[in-house]
Amino acid sequence: RASAPARSGGPAAAATAGGGQTRLVHLVGTDGWVSMPLGSPADLPFFPDSLAPSPFDTYVFGFRDVTGMSDTQVAAQRGKAQISAPMLVFDEEDDITIKLSNLGLVQRPDLFDGHTLHWHGFRNAIPLFDGVPELSLAVPIGRDLSYFYRPHDAGTYMYHCHFEDVEHVQMGMTGMVFIRPKQNRTPVGTDPVGTKYAYNDGDGSTRYDREFAFMITELWSAAHYRDAHIQVSDWTDYDPSFWLLNGRGYPDTIAPNGDPLVTTAGRLQYQPISSLITCNVGDTVLLRLSNLGYQNHPMTIDNLDLQVIAKDASLLRGRDGFTNYQVTNTVDLGPGESRDVLVRPDRVGEFLFYDRHYSYLGNGGGTGWGGMMTVLRVGAPGTYPAQTLPNT
Repeated sequence: RASAPARSGGPAAAATAGGGQTRLVHLVGTDGWVSMPLGSPADLPFFPDSLAPSPFDTYVFGFRDVTGMSDTQVAAQRGKAQISAPMLVFDEEDDITIKLSNLGLVQRPDLFDGHTLHWHGFRNAIPLFDGVPELSLAVPIGRDLSYFYRPHDAGTYMYHCHFEDVEHVQMGMTGMVFIRPKQNRTPVGTDPVGTKYAYNDGDGSTRYDREFAFMITELWSAAHYRDAHIQVSDWTDYDPSFWLLNGRGYPDTIAPNGDPLVTTAGRLQYQPISSLITCNVGDTVLLRLSNLGYQNHPMTIDNLDLQVIAKDASLLRGRDGFTNYQVTNTVDLGPGESRDVLVRPDRVGEFLFYDRHYSYLGNGGGTGWGGMMTVLRVGAPGTYPAQTLPNT
């Protein structure tokens, strides 16, 4: 199953004045347990955490999508945090309401931390809904806050909790937001209805057939252990143990998508987003890359060109209309940055997509491949059916 975004932003209602839809999403913030790849070496007492229930080994904070659930069902999600957070997909000019509920922390009842939603790099939020608690509002335990957004700019964004943000981001409260362009509703030239574009390019140059998204983060086992055991971390000692794509390290990255609401989903139950890339020869694949870690990550695919069309949700085109797309073999992302990249595989095969910082290709210092790596599988034409995406 393709690693397309798992959540579409709730049911659509009547069209807005700008041509979008009304979208309603309900997220909750809580804590829970997840699993790093099997075979990762012990780093006692930090990993595996002695408090972790089987089959898990690492304590986290996270968001869950509970849209459409009853109050009883929502309350039952306490202690079931997800990493990475649900991917949210909207269109330009949608009227978006996201209700955030703070369910509290099961493992740390001594903590009364609030939570917020901060859309990182998003240009349209008013201060009230920006999510920085010093300037807006935080959601205390047992309370809700509804955020409202009306996006006017297509692109790849991120969201995270901005309450005690160094801790909460490292603990797992990170996710991605896609804003798809108005151009999807009015295809360029002779393009058929249903053609997908990454941006309002005016010439079809950001056209794609399939898209896959990657939330890039690191995980420091010692900090996660200290949070679970009521200890304090010195963040200047930051020393990650695992490097993750969508909350998983290789080889878990190529496992199929899961449903976090299915209680029998096993050790990846709360890491439901696959990073496996699949396409046919001749397809144009859009890779949405976002880094909410604290390190730089140069990402590459051996023997395939990568065309960078946008940085930080901005199309690489000057005011004079001149296109500044970049063709390269390595895309470097710093903390807090995003990139939109097109790749056009021209032959059948399997290609590794990985971090060229080789020390980030391990799981807790263990042997063999691991960490920030996944696979691009390319089949002959017709091997993979058309990709079904939310909100299309």
